[in-house]
Amino acid sequence: MALPVIQPYEMPVASELPVNKVAWTPDAKRAVLLIHDMQNYFMNAFTPGASPAVELIDHITELRSTCHKLGIPVVYSAQPGGQTPEERGLQLDFWGAGIDGGAVQKEIVESLAPAPQDTFITKWRYSAFQKTELLEFMQKQGRDQLIVCGIYAHIGCLMTSCEAFMRDIQAFLVADAVADFSLEKHRMALTYAAERCAVTLTTERSVSLLNTSASAQTGGAVTLHARDIGQGEQREQSEQSGAAGREGVDHARLSALQLQIANLLQVQPDSIGMHDDLVHSWGMDSIRMMSLAERFRAEGAEVTFVDLAEQPTLAAWAAILDNAQPKVLLNGDYF
Repeated sequence: MALPVIQPYEMPVASELPVNKVAWTPDAKRAVLLIHDMQNYFMNAFTPGASPAVELIDHITELRSTCHKLGIPVVYSAQPGGQTPEERGLQLDFWGAGIDGGAVQKEIVESLAPAPQDTFITKWRYSAFQKTELLEFMQKQGRDQLIVCGIYAHIGCLMTSCEAFMRDIQAFLVADAVADFSLEKHRMALTYAAERCAVTLTTERSVSLLNTSASAQTGGAVTLHARDIGQGEQREQSEQSGAAGREGVDHARLSALQLQIANLLQVQPDSIGMHDDLVHSWGMDSIRMMSLAERFRAEGAEVTFVDLAEQPTLAAWAAILDNAQPKVLLNGDYF
């Protein structure tokens, strides 16, 4: 009934993640970061200095640093030591007595020790919502998104993500900031989450989206969305967003293009600004860009990968397609 000895395995990378069923994106004003059960007792099952333990700690450190910088609440969950059979409940049948009464085993690993501003909750069951104040904490903070990292992916991390979903809280399971008994169980957790209750994404993607949302909310460039154009709203880009305008761009094409790019990147369409750098701000890679160029050519527009790569913004791509012959609506309908 004790924890298994976990053999080293390579942490999943972005290209290996399952396809998400929904397109939620983490928002700095809505999110809470949960660092789940990163205690010595659980970490001792991994091989020190080997994957996935090394990446796990590095990536959680990066997430925590980003959240501290952006004012995003950070919550630690941890199981108590020396639980009585009554406190342990049915977990006793599956896992035994758990953490003993020693101080060292129940402590958070030293490199991730909570900061003074962080919140600590004592956790009694798989889900961090059960018998804790996590839900009340989020409600008081006005937060409805939970970014989950820590261990173990297919047990507490997945169960917490599921319960978040059932409480109408958007959950984000950070694929390379969780670890598990094996790569097989790690992948199982990611697949279940992506298909049933959460968005799976990498640490790099999480940090990028949080920074982008914070920047949009605190004054950088004013973003222009297709829905704004459709409603006839006329906004001006700030000097930081460049002087490119939207004159002459077909609104139907722009909306269709925004939707297509959002589906490709697995984000909400109206979160992509007209002049956002799709490569640096949204993670558009060359493979996806080449597939777009091929799609556009198949629909009759003479567009190359180089055309897209030189100006990777929604506004520029809409202008390129507007000038392409014949004109297309990106759904196979020519006009």
